[in-house]
Amino acid sequence: MSRARRPVLAAVAAVVLLGLGAGVSVVLTDALGIRTESSDIPVESPGVASEQPTVIAPTFTAIEAPAGARMDLAVAELRDAAAGPTTATLSVTAGDGDPAVETYTLSGTATALSITAESLTGAVRGVYDLAAAARDGREFEFGTVESELPLRMVDLGAVGVDADPAQWVDGTDYSHNSRAFERVILADAPYIDEDALAEATADFELFVQHALAEGYTAVAVPGLIEYLTFDGLGVYDEGDDHIARAEAMRAAFGPLWQYAHDLCMRVYLRTDMLTLTTPLERYFDERFGGLDTENPEFWSVYASGLDELYAAAPSLDGVLIRIGEAGRVYDLPGWDYYSKLGVTTTPAVRAMLTSLTDQAEATGREVIFRSWTVGVGDVGDLHTSPDSYAAVLDGIDSPALIVSTKYTLGDFYSHLPLNTTLEGGDQRRIIEFQSRREFEAFGAFPNDLGSLYQQAIQRFIAANPNVEGIWTWTQDGGPWRAGPMTLELKAGFWQLYELNTELAVRLARDPSADPAELTADWARRWFSDDPATVRAIGEVMAQSRAAITDGLYIGPYADRRVFAIGLEPPPMMWIFEWDILTGDSAVLDVIYAVSRDDLDEAIAGGQRALDTVESMQSVLESTDAAAWKDPALRDAFLATLDYQRSTFEVLADYRTMVLRQAQWHDTGSAEAYTQWAAARDAFRASADAHLAEYSGSVDYPPLNLEAADLGIARADRDLAMAWAARVGLALVVLWLVLGMLGSRLRRVPGAAVARALWLAATRPWRAAEAVAPLTRAQRVALVAVPGAALVGSRGILTWFEAPAHLLVSLASWLVFAVVLVLAARRAVWPIVAVVAGAAMLRVALLLAVLTPTGPGGYWFGFWTDPVARSVYITIAFALFAWVIVAAGWALSTQVGARRAIGAVLLAVGAVLAVMGAFVGLLGAEQALTVWNDQLGLLPWGLSRILGITVYLEIPADTPWFAAALGAVLLAAGALLAFVRRRARAS
Repeated sequence: MSRARRPVLAAVAAVVLLGLGAGVSVVLTDALGIRTESSDIPVESPGVASEQPTVIAPTFTAIEAPAGARMDLAVAELRDAAAGPTTATLSVTAGDGDPAVETYTLSGTATALSITAESLTGAVRGVYDLAAAARDGREFEFGTVESELPLRMVDLGAVGVDADPAQWVDGTDYSHNSRAFERVILADAPYIDEDALAEATADFELFVQHALAEGYTAVAVPGLIEYLTFDGLGVYDEGDDHIARAEAMRAAFGPLWQYAHDLCMRVYLRTDMLTLTTPLERYFDERFGGLDTENPEFWSVYASGLDELYAAAPSLDGVLIRIGEAGRVYDLPGWDYYSKLGVTTTPAVRAMLTSLTDQAEATGREVIFRSWTVGVGDVGDLHTSPDSYAAVLDGIDSPALIVSTKYTLGDFYSHLPLNTTLEGGDQRRIIEFQSRREFEAFGAFPNDLGSLYQQAIQRFIAANPNVEGIWTWTQDGGPWRAGPMTLELKAGFWQLYELNTELAVRLARDPSADPAELTADWARRWFSDDPATVRAIGEVMAQSRAAITDGLYIGPYADRRVFAIGLEPPPMMWIFEWDILTGDSAVLDVIYAVSRDDLDEAIAGGQRALDTVESMQSVLESTDAAAWKDPALRDAFLATLDYQRSTFEVLADYRTMVLRQAQWHDTGSAEAYTQWAAARDAFRASADAHLAEYSGSVDYPPLNLEAADLGIARADRDLAMAWAARVGLALVVLWLVLGMLGSRLRRVPGAAVARALWLAATRPWRAAEAVAPLTRAQRVALVAVPGAALVGSRGILTWFEAPAHLLVSLASWLVFAVVLVLAARRAVWPIVAVVAGAAMLRVALLLAVLTPTGPGGYWFGFWTDPVARSVYITIAFALFAWVIVAAGWALSTQVGARRAIGAVLLAVGAVLAVMGAFVGLLGAEQALTVWNDQLGLLPWGLSRILGITVYLEIPADTPWFAAALGAVLLAAGALLAFVRRRARAS
């Protein structure tokens, strides 16, 4: 090739590489997919019931009712609840009608009451309703009473869960496993501790009685795979402990299920899919070649297991299945029963439901399928998209199928629309509610959801005649031991979130009921008979939602639907999740970008929430302790509000700090930087006070500030890093200018080295010529100067706080350069000059984008400015690719094109093979967690929940795929490089 054509070819190469870079930027922007749209959020209208005298129910001196366990239990509940100074009698008559019908009629007088019902079910419900009215201090409701939604299910509450403070005190256990019955179930034969089982049985019976009295008709009990032996399939070898344990567990827990069944409470076993054991997964591997969830025969294995279980436990009514979450965070360590997120495609879901509903129809059971998904796989938006719902479920119209869906268009957060998927579908439907709101302090703060629940139920039953029930999570949801140790009926101030359990069931039965009156009933039941105190509690609860929606959410962001990386992040991303204040740039910068036009309101919400909590405190403090049924409950209520105020002070300071920080990155304003610094100091003070007050408390655990502290540590360095980048950029630019003008400035120290690097980087065909006159010392400088610039720039990019990133990036450069040098043999220094010179160009670009406000500003632009991101990615990719192209070009002038291509392939392959194997040995999830914890790009909590690889759908074997590709390139490179050498030798 003539010298004249080489610059033209270089220009063409530059254009091609820039084009490829632009393509990469387009793909990246599309993959990020960051956008927002308006959101139809329901307007809550909480009210306060007027003061009314508490009605004291009479003592029933005579009750005539049909005999039987169900009625006996209801009558006992009534006698316990109604014990006033006056007396009355009750007559209960039950017909032989449909046992599913709950309708009854209450007639008679205040002293002689009569319940008449078509069925025993209705009669029992009438007695329970009298008991509930007595506990609530309200008048008996004469007339005919019907229930709108017949299927009213609860979770298992805190049954079998030990209130052991040692399990809660650390506050960082984010496992979703309740560890229920852990003292009951033994690792070895006989597998069941009989004494612990007796305690758990009493626990279960008390909970069932409580749920029945509140009006619930079904219970979801965790577990499935533990009870299956897969008899006749050969899943377990003869003598396998799984068989003996399953039989022992059936014998132990079967009587509990039978107890609930005998009281006409439906019992469903609740499981994730896939649910597995090691032998079962091995069986699937051998029979189907893996977890072939799209194969109907695959599901016949589970169907066979259910056949066996239902035959052994006829009291079970069916199974409740979730496909949207699974994995280690839900599993019990050391327990060979686990779950995997394996049902992620439409054909897989349809195959599963078809097989399991066929089995259910054949055995007279039901399958409750949860539509909940978290964005993973083809069905990742099943929960929120009517189109996806239709694609998955249309045509699956089994009468044995019930689809259960959260009432919100997302998880159990505020600031979300009602779930439009509940308005359609031909399947039977139930609505999910959560009492102990996991994302809103686990029920530790007052949180009256009555208005919201009523809107949801009224809207869905009006829109969809197939809605037939609710499922209330009284206790479950999220990590059990990362929040307060509140356990329903057992420990902590559980009465606070019991309100939502009562609201859900009463509104399910009568959607037109006044939520404010229901809240007053709850206050009289648990706290006080005094009308003024009841009203004060009502006023506190009426303000509770304003405090929650302002204090835990950043309004201008939360009020919009946000989409990113194919997911729909929740409206509370700055607390990700539960108690973790996030410190990552992706979330906080996007929140600012969405809120930018209403920044003052975004910040003001924090103080407004504090003002609301202080108002709530003032109202509650005005009540007389003597007017409370138990003064300790008043103390607990006040302590809860103190805790809420402390928490909201921290959050108010934090939101101001992170929003002002982003504003500085956005505008470069000195005023914004000053406001950020002041907010940072305020946050440190409020956080220190919060930690001092609540560290070590299991009733009021402090916020987890680890991620926030990491973010502050990086933010504190941003300005210093910006100045370091400015100085570094000035030095690099001077060096590059020295290289451009080196032929005229030969006497300037370093000019020859700078000139050699410049020529090698921009005209690689002249690399040999450029380095030929260099002395040994100058050749050392040829490596040392770019090396120092590379290390320094990467250090600045990472705030000198991310050794993992430095290790991987610098090791990659080193491996690439070393392999090229070894392949080049006698043409070492030209190659060194090319790689080092091209690296200087990349260093200059990186330092340029770091100069405005440091690494924080770099990432702010990356997440929020599509134009700046695209320009940067285009140039950065082109310069990255130029390193490879230029190295090959330079080498081709020394050893020929074939060997040069082979050498480059060897170098690239070596990087992929070495770094892929390194990350693979560490584990992709572990490596990404360490990398992300140090850089703070994605929420710190991701790896503590589902895992980064699962959430972003990164295959766990990706590093090994990279290593395999590297091995292929190594083989191809060796072939090209060394076959040529043999040909020359011959």
